[in-house]
Amino acid sequence: MNCTYTYPTGYKIEKVFWTKNPVKGKESPDLCKDPEYNQRLQYLGDKQQNCTIRLSHVTQNDQHMYCFRFLTNETKGKWTGHPGVNLNVTDLQVEAPERVTEGHNVRLTCKSSCALTDRATFIWYRNSQPLTERRDRNNQLLLQSVRREDAGRYSCALHGHTYISPAAQLNVTYPPKGAFVSVSPSGVIVEGDSVTLNCSSDSNPPAEISWFKGGMFVGSGRIYSISKIRSDHSEEYKCRSINEHGEKYSDAVTLNIMYPPRNVSVSINGSGVIVEGDSVTLVCSSDSNPPALNFSWFKENQSSAVGSGQSFSALQSGRFYCEAHNQHGSQRSDAVTVTVKGRLVIVYVSAGVVCGAAVIITILLICGSRWMKKRNKAQAKINHSGPHHERHKACNDELNEPVYANEMVVQCGPDVCKSELNSSVYENIPHEKKRM
Repeated sequence: MNCTYTYPTGYKIEKVFWTKNPVKGKESPDLCKDPEYNQRLQYLGDKQQNCTIRLSHVTQNDQHMYCFRFLTNETKGKWTGHPGVNLNVTDLQVEAPERVTEGHNVRLTCKSSCALTDRATFIWYRNSQPLTERRDRNNQLLLQSVRREDAGRYSCALHGHTYISPAAQLNVTYPPKGAFVSVSPSGVIVEGDSVTLNCSSDSNPPAEISWFKGGMFVGSGRIYSISKIRSDHSEEYKCRSINEHGEKYSDAVTLNIMYPPRNVSVSINGSGVIVEGDSVTLVCSSDSNPPALNFSWFKENQSSAVGSGQSFSALQSGRFYCEAHNQHGSQRSDAVTVTVKGRLVIVYVSAGVVCGAAVIITILLICGSRWMKKRNKAQAKINHSGPHHERHKACNDELNEPVYANEMVVQCGPDVCKSELNSSVYENIPHEKKRM
């Protein structure tokens, strides 16, 4: 700002300075001592008649009335140049729409109240980085088929000037570009753990998030938490991201919940009652994840295992149970009862000769001396009746129909030959027909 001044002869200039917005009756401050100006204001005049100054890095905050003031050696020799210089500051402004949808065209304008020459060149910046120079009077920036990457803070400047306009925000809206589900913790999930599902999605404006378990809505929000997770939470989960411009579903994420064996039970192949010498197969089944691979078999009132494997052959009476194991724990089943009973043994020894020489002898082998006594009596009766005569009659037609007699069979087993057997067992055997 160029400036000159004069003062009465006979006065001696002692101090010269510039001030702003002076107030009558109040001493005005020296701008050179003001922290806002002391680095930018330079006095180019002298103490004779030149009062020119230079103000650098001007901003709109510098828009004031500036006055020159000098003091002399006389008490009343103080003067202020009033009115001073009114400094009006104009700046560049970027005009841009508040928002634009991805794929549309958008035009930004750099405006100034200054009269610009035909050779003015505009420089555009996005996020403080220069984009391009336009060496014509076109003060507009055209973005065709705008993308989400075009969003940011835009400012402009005139080539050859250091001043850059305030930035204008360009907001580009677009539908969700993707939806992704992450699981925490990311490793093995064991029943009882707490699990968090997070849905991330790139969209503008921010999308609303919905959660689905196997196609059924279960919650909303970017985070879906499950505390004390159970095996019935095992399912496919996915999220949906939706805003006013579209929607997107994530890929499904499967939660595989590990848990120890449960519902352990024993099944019997056939009946639980078997005959001594035979065996019955017991099968152990359980519900677990991962499936139980180790099985132990126990007999009640015995501390050590009597077998291993998913199946077990029981050879004796008792109550048996199984225990299923995986890396997360074990569980035992209820006991089942296996009963072993004695075996009935009947041995037949037969010998015979056809027509004329046939002697049919049936010996019933029964345990103990009771069987021997019955055999001796039967043999003595046959010998007394005369074998030759009976051999002649054996060829007659009368022998076409055998004659049978009931003989008692004694049961064998744990209670063999005991007199207190509950019931007798009988079997029909052929008996010779006596001659009349």
